[in-house]
Amino acid sequence: MTSNSSIADQVETILRELVLVGSISPGQIIVIGTSTSEVIGQRIGTAGAEHVAEQIYEGVERVRQDTDFYTAYQCCEHLNRALVVDRRLLKQYPLEVVSAIPAPKAGGSMASHVYRSMEEPCMVEAIQAHAGIDIGETLIGMHLRPVAVPVRPSIRRIGEANVNMAYTRPKYIGGARAIYQL
Repeated sequence: MTSNSSIADQVETILRELVLVGSISPGQIIVIGTSTSEVIGQRIGTAGAEHVAEQIYEGVERVRQDTDFYTAYQCCEHLNRALVVDRRLLKQYPLEVVSAIPAPKAGGSMASHVYRSMEEPCMVEAIQAHAGIDIGETLIGMHLRPVAVPVRPSIRRIGEANVNMAYTRPKYIGGARAIYQL
């Protein structure tokens, strides 16, 4: 298993790659789906690990502070994959707030840790993020905008968990005569 200090470093590395390739700018949203159980080599949803959540959050925060994007942390299916976001996000995006506080066994260790770490956390039911990272095959696709472009990170596993990433782009509309770039 990967040491705690390198989990944060690895998450920082892959998130910087995603920000670069996806041209993520300030104010955009990145959804983060994580199974801390998978990171430590256990089946998803069976062995939540707070120490892993702390390290993942640290790695994300390093990049977020530099780039100033918003994060949306996906909960597990026990909270219908709702998301933990910073309440300031609501000023820019019309999202529906829902009432719940994630706990390790209902929401997941990652969402629980984030909720306790954010200055002004709240829960939203759904989001249409500009990009996302999925650590442990938590299925974040429902929270991405419609046209997702896969990104192959330089680090394909965090601990024992598979890593998948994507950014989104606007839909191409029109036909044979449509022009997409000037």
